[in-house]
Amino acid sequence: MNQNEKILITGASGKTGSRIAKRLTDLGYAIRTAGRGKSLPNGANEHVIFDWFDESTHEAALKDVDKLYLVGPIAVMDPSEIVMPFLERALKTGVRRIVLLGSASIPEEGPVFGKIHRAIRELAPEWAVLRPSYFMQNFVDSHGAQILNDGTIVSATGSGRVGFVDADDIAEVGVRALTDKQPHNTDHIITGPDSLTYAEAGDIIGAAAGRTIRHVNVPTQELANRFMAFGMPQDYARFLAGMDEDIRLYGKEDLVTDTVERITGRPPKSLKKFAEEHAANWKTAK
Repeated sequence: MNQNEKILITGASGKTGSRIAKRLTDLGYAIRTAGRGKSLPNGANEHVIFDWFDESTHEAALKDVDKLYLVGPIAVMDPSEIVMPFLERALKTGVRRIVLLGSASIPEEGPVFGKIHRAIRELAPEWAVLRPSYFMQNFVDSHGAQILNDGTIVSATGSGRVGFVDADDIAEVGVRALTDKQPHNTDHIITGPDSLTYAEAGDIIGAAAGRTIRHVNVPTQELANRFMAFGMPQDYARFLAGMDEDIRLYGKEDLVTDTVERITGRPPKSLKKFAEEHAANWKTAK
């Protein structure tokens, strides 16, 4: 790829967008980060204010852009209504390669990302969809406070298994999808090297932190209520809790793929190694 081409990174403060932006910057690519904040994430060489719900911010974000990393609006059940006009504008203004962040659980035509997945496949000259399993970083972020405070991980997954994956590995696949000379033109299901229950994940994290970490399984509706208590819209809270239920009942995330090693040339990080690197986040105060 010509390193003078401009790559737009939406969701630039998120788990994958921030990592992709930093990696591309380190490699010498011309990038523009876009987000609601005014700062320049990870030393990006150009940043614009961007809000999915404010179309007046879209034109500046897309100016002179050749490739696009697309992270849709958060907690919206049908983001296609918001994203599709932006995609159409992007393609009209010269964007030719689009890489979308999706989910391993959500195929083309599925809820949330499905319509956007299909549109990118049909409309973009060059494309890829990243479909990662659950992020290992969730154990630091969304589960982190509860692990630290009472040594528990709460989910509705029961004994269902998940191919937890490090966001660094997801980002590296994204970097390759954006920069490889040959467009990928496919979707990538991205997992770590192991499919684990939350109880097994708790054991791994506990071993690294030097304490007991237990998995607490709750009913699907109780999990949805927890999400809503944090301000999540009811429909999206029920959807997320339903994803846990699908893991418990149907093994929806019981996957291990070779995507990371096949695309990047290196194996994905294990949860054991991740836990050892982040153990300080879960150790109780002395």
